[in-house]
Amino acid sequence: MVNHHNVEATKKIEGVINRNIKGTLSCRFEISDDLTFEIPPPANAASGMAVHDECKVRFLELKAKRNHRFIVFKIEEKIQQVIVEKIGQPDETYDDFMASLPADECRYAVYDFDFTTHENVQKSKIFFVAWAPDTSRVRSKMVYASSKDRFKRELYGIQVELQATDPSEMSLDVVKSRAI
Repeated sequence: MVNHHNVEATKKIEGVINRNIKGTLSCRFEISDDLTFEIPPPANAASGMAVHDECKVRFLELKAKRNHRFIVFKIEEKIQQVIVEKIGQPDETYDDFMASLPADECRYAVYDFDFTTHENVQKSKIFFVAWAPDTSRVRSKMVYASSKDRFKRELYGIQVELQATDPSEMSLDVVKSRAI
């Protein structure tokens, strides 16, 4: 025997989910006095930023194949999406990486840092950099800050995080000290 209350409840819940598919709202839906459903907002609801598939593909290439030295990501505010802005070739240096970050705009970046331990062992660590220079727009800083955790979750394998507002906060010496 089909329980019509359950069928009706399921249809109502599906309707709520479909109306909120963009993930900008949370919902509480009361079917009856003793049956209530709550749909929490998704993890990225605060910023509403999507992550372009190319970001994940390029990161996997950096991590697994070591095809890239670094990747710079940009939030395209008009389309509410994180995209790849620049890819550094394997032979590029840390100075090339630093030069690829704009002086007055926020960015995310990952850098594959090779180093030698005190025991003379070659190692590599993947750094995530949240770049938010003091000269960038306040709105941009807010958007990048609210989207950071959601974006980082898409990049599985980050080993060290740096937040920088000035180049001195992510100098090569700082990176080396955080790696070892």
